[in-house]
Amino acid sequence: MTESIPPSSDYTRLQVDDKEIVLVGTAHISQDSVDTVIRSIDEVTPDTVCVELDAQRYQSLINKKGWESLNLKELIKKKQVPFLLTNLALSSYQKRMGLQTGVKPGAELAAAAQTAEARGMEVELVDRNIRTTLLRVWRKTGLWNKMKVIASLFGSLFEKQELNEEELSKLRESDTLSSMLDEMGKLLPSVKQILVDERDTYMAYHIRNAPGEKVLAVVGAAHLPGITRLLQRDEIAPERITEISIVPPKTTFSKIVPWLIPGIVVALFIGGFFFGNRDQLAEAATAWVLANGLFSALGALLALGHPITVLSAFVAAPITSLNPTIGAGFVTGLVQSFVAAPTVRDMEHVGEDLMTFKGWWKNRLARVLLVFLFSSIGSSIGTFVALGWLTDLL
Repeated sequence: MTESIPPSSDYTRLQVDDKEIVLVGTAHISQDSVDTVIRSIDEVTPDTVCVELDAQRYQSLINKKGWESLNLKELIKKKQVPFLLTNLALSSYQKRMGLQTGVKPGAELAAAAQTAEARGMEVELVDRNIRTTLLRVWRKTGLWNKMKVIASLFGSLFEKQELNEEELSKLRESDTLSSMLDEMGKLLPSVKQILVDERDTYMAYHIRNAPGEKVLAVVGAAHLPGITRLLQRDEIAPERITEISIVPPKTTFSKIVPWLIPGIVVALFIGGFFFGNRDQLAEAATAWVLANGLFSALGALLALGHPITVLSAFVAAPITSLNPTIGAGFVTGLVQSFVAAPTVRDMEHVGEDLMTFKGWWKNRLARVLLVFLFSSIGSSIGTFVALGWLTDLL
């Protein structure tokens, strides 16, 4: 049995079975939201405060020296650089808007957790793991929509958008946000479903099952309508939560594709050896090395990689192009992180530096990521160029 209780101006009260649930919708870069959250906790005095965070994001908010403990080399070895790039792009966009209002992104979420702890209340982090969310978006989205997501994500890094508290107040209005999400759903339904709808379900389930008779939940205003609807329905089955918490496996096609081109190249060399002009094999091998090496080295050079990094790109690309388990960026990223290791200043100011085009090359941490990205793209271009040459020669 779910019953709505008349809302106050700052929050919505729901009676869900024998539990009173209070929902507070916020904007993640608003001082007004910070004040509202603290005031709501003091007014409601809940047993438990639920926060739209997972453990990783919570630690990044409260740990001011978190970047200093970042093990960049380990991230490269574990092939998590694309995930780090996405996280940086998202946080940089929020931080740029936050600088306009003087509020750190997610400050109201950190304030909710810290205020609850100071008052002796239980704190529940109810959002799904951010890496799971991003991987679900990537694995369940088609190639064309992947390109749209990437273009939108990195295009937003340099988008000029002026916001003040008055405009942020408008953004907290559920009807405005709902129309924005509806528009997103039309353009990229699979992305909206994973980024918003699934997380609404995940958070509603954990809010409903939080301990205590009175629960206050602090969530972004974009999630407020969805969570409210879900709490007013029958309880969500645990099996559904398990289902949306799983990272989909790679498709068979995506596993085969990385081996396809190396297989073709090897087949061309074998065919050339047995049925073609063997004198041209050395010329073909040279073409393969030069195309892969030069394009990958050019990528590292465009990223302003260290000379040793540029050299490593030239040497590694012809080899890594035949082994999909180790990319050229894996080698160049590691080399760059050794020969031009990011400083503490680079770690601490990476968010601010990424807000400008120049900052990507100025910051050493960002430059490692650019080296990884550009040398990988260069190697891919070189592979296709070399493939054309091999086809003519062999």
